[in-house]
Amino acid sequence: MTHPIDSIEFASLLCSRLCHDLLSPVGALNNGLELMADETDPDMRQRCLDLLADSARTSANKLKFFRLAFGSAGGFGDAVPPHEARVAIEGMFARTGRVKIGWMVEEQMLGKLPVKVLLNLALIVGDALVRGGQLDIGAEKRPGVTEIVVRGEGPKVVLDPDLRAALAGTLPAEGLASRTAAAWMVRQLVTNAGGEIALSPAGEPMLLFGASIPE
Repeated sequence: MTHPIDSIEFASLLCSRLCHDLLSPVGALNNGLELMADETDPDMRQRCLDLLADSARTSANKLKFFRLAFGSAGGFGDAVPPHEARVAIEGMFARTGRVKIGWMVEEQMLGKLPVKVLLNLALIVGDALVRGGQLDIGAEKRPGVTEIVVRGEGPKVVLDPDLRAALAGTLPAEGLASRTAAAWMVRQLVTNAGGEIALSPAGEPMLLFGASIPE
């Protein structure tokens, strides 16, 4: 995609995406509080408390993930412990039991850019596993480059064609929306760093994304 995108426009789209993802758990918190205000039955009050606790955990997990994937998490250094990324990904997907995480990262530290790319690719592939499945994530540092691989396989894998186009760099300017903002950002981050993104062909029973990021 060669059409320049205004930074404020892109920030607005990304904010819309984050608000959309947080609306459900935060709304559930509000509903639980409203139910608690009028409920006197002990069993029902306990169910409301369980709802509140689950919604609070979901909201916290999403915020932790978004902080790493879209923010400037990890302080002011140039590297982030991969364990933080693993915890964030497991909080987004593994807690429900629908998606199993395979973690194949042995590095003690990774650059902030590779971590952002890894998290966003994992988010895209994980969301494509609409009926659950296996989400495998790998990263390796070699002389002068960090290699990232994210693989998803499950009973039903559905990737929005616009997301694929955003990652491939073929999305037209009018196709950029809140749902494609993260994929567009990944493409820009990698290519601006002089790296490359590889995508498995459309129609395959699994998704396989790769990124090579020069150091």
